[in-house]
Amino acid sequence: MAAIIKPSDVPKYVPGAVTAASDDLGWNGVWLRGYRYTALDVIVPPVTDFTIVSYCAGSTFMERRYEGAWTKTHCAPGDISLLTRSRRSHWHWTEAIDVSHVYLTENLMSGVCADATDRCIADVGLHDVLKAHDPVVTAAVAAITREAREQALGSALYVEAVATQLAVHLLRNYASVTFREPGGKGKLSPVQVRRLTEYIDGRLHEQPSLETLAAVAGVGVWTFTRHFRESFGRTPHAYIIERRIDRARRLLAQSSLPIKEVASTCGFADQAHMTRAFQTHLHTTPAALRS
Repeated sequence: MAAIIKPSDVPKYVPGAVTAASDDLGWNGVWLRGYRYTALDVIVPPVTDFTIVSYCAGSTFMERRYEGAWTKTHCAPGDISLLTRSRRSHWHWTEAIDVSHVYLTENLMSGVCADATDRCIADVGLHDVLKAHDPVVTAAVAAITREAREQALGSALYVEAVATQLAVHLLRNYASVTFREPGGKGKLSPVQVRRLTEYIDGRLHEQPSLETLAAVAGVGVWTFTRHFRESFGRTPHAYIIERRIDRARRLLAQSSLPIKEVASTCGFADQAHMTRAFQTHLHTTPAALRS
């Protein structure tokens, strides 16, 4: 089986001049590269993310194979190609073209799908589309490309919103979805609960985001926050604070670590932060508890 590559590795297999890029812009779940290509015949290893190609300039005969027989067509500005994640593909075109590649991560697509359906997602796949004329996709790719070039105020937030809308449109029109059996209406499954508790307990010194925790559970952020409260009886933030306090209590009782170091080890911002948490939840201070 061919090794799966990241979008940033694609130029190693499909050489072209970069015309736009979102490298190091801090975008969440979406990545952009614009290219100017000559005629090429290339085999591309499986890519980690879903690929959307928007044709911006030039027209060409185009053929592609990633499963089964070759698909052949003619692509011009306004057309798009789609490729699902983790599929090896063979592309051949005969003329110079300018394109924009937008890559959407599995976490983004599965999370948006989970939020839209309120169900747990096992897998999302895009249909084999070498050519479609879809103004919604073209406009979304153009907006993301523009943000990569201009980096205007609120660019990352804007791109995240556009990418979410793009994901919904792709799911409605070009995707197949496999669902997991739910653990109970409105609740996380026992497997999801175990994954989350193990993940949180192993990283109390970190500051996990809602997006990260939702990805661990395999659902979207909106679904995650509702189902987490149903399953744990509290918000993710409140649960993490409780776990930090519990670990700090044990360290204070069982170790000689300085209180400042206990606070750092358990993920509190500083000793004062831990003291406030103890006073709120335990009605005492770390020093008083240790003594």
